[in-house]
Amino acid sequence: MDRPVVAVLFGGRSSEHSISSATAGGVLRAINRERYRVIPVGLTREGVFVLEDDDPDKFALDAEHLPDVVDNGTRVIWPEPGAERTLRVRRADGSIDDLGTVDVVLPILHGPHGEDGTIQGFFDTLELPYAGGGVLDSALCMDKHFMKIVLQASGIAVAPWVTVTAAQWAADPDRVRAQVAELGYPAFVKPARAGSSVGVSKAHVEAELAGALEVAFAEDAKVLVETTIVGREIEVAILEGRGGARARASLPGEIVLTTREFYDFEGKYLGGDGADVVCPADLSPELIAAIQDLGVRSFEAVEGKGLARVDFFLTEDGLCVNELNTMPGFTPISMFPKCWIASGMTYADLISELVDTALERAA
Repeated sequence: MDRPVVAVLFGGRSSEHSISSATAGGVLRAINRERYRVIPVGLTREGVFVLEDDDPDKFALDAEHLPDVVDNGTRVIWPEPGAERTLRVRRADGSIDDLGTVDVVLPILHGPHGEDGTIQGFFDTLELPYAGGGVLDSALCMDKHFMKIVLQASGIAVAPWVTVTAAQWAADPDRVRAQVAELGYPAFVKPARAGSSVGVSKAHVEAELAGALEVAFAEDAKVLVETTIVGREIEVAILEGRGGARARASLPGEIVLTTREFYDFEGKYLGGDGADVVCPADLSPELIAAIQDLGVRSFEAVEGKGLARVDFFLTEDGLCVNELNTMPGFTPISMFPKCWIASGMTYADLISELVDTALERAA
């Protein structure tokens, strides 16, 4: 029996390009080669699809030298809709080679143009099956403002917030300051449509608000200011159900901050001190069940597909959802894989689950 062909797509045009590339290193190393044939496709920061090397070591996560997809002169030619799913590559010398029929794309892209519904819509147009989130859930969860509105409409508690655009700040900064003051300090300031804690900072007092907004506006013209919630940071990993079954939730994990003020980019990916990823989290069976249930309900509220990580605050008043991420950090040290490994899967099993779910969905 022929092995399904998986095009592993990574890199991308967002500020999370290197994290996506590092994730590819882990996926290329762990994917079951006895079950799948792999074609690595890189997306440069300029938006060019190139045929990459099938070499996990080239994309290893190294804090001193983050991996990158560079333009090597090749051009990946995607199949046309309604035709055979033959992937081709134009070499630097102009010659064109067939790479074979693609059965499914595994897009491990983060941020804009990757997990915001745009690449998902591209593959829908090409009639190419792909793993992970669809257009709607990806777009909703990429924009934290609309994600919160949808969750609230489903009766799910979210952290109080104020949405600020660059135009609003430029036109009437005093009004914005008053809105944030009513929300209360300290407050977290974050881009509405970015991930991996890029552009996130904490304004302890009003004097720090302008600087925090400037950092966030460098990533996005729309920013969320959220009140600081005192509580435990709990995360749960969700996988789409198979065969019409309901989505499944892993054992929850916890981000334990020691010396770091919040779980920033360095803490997530570069092994910075001050933040520990603990999975499974030390929770009662009743709390585990409640977190898993709320995680699945949140996934269903955004019509989730494929996978998501749901982040919570656990406070004295109960659970409150911070955000959903439809393509969460997926390096071997990231919370999403760790939660499923603690629940009995291997990293390779998890990759197979995503691919097989996509194949099943397309059948």
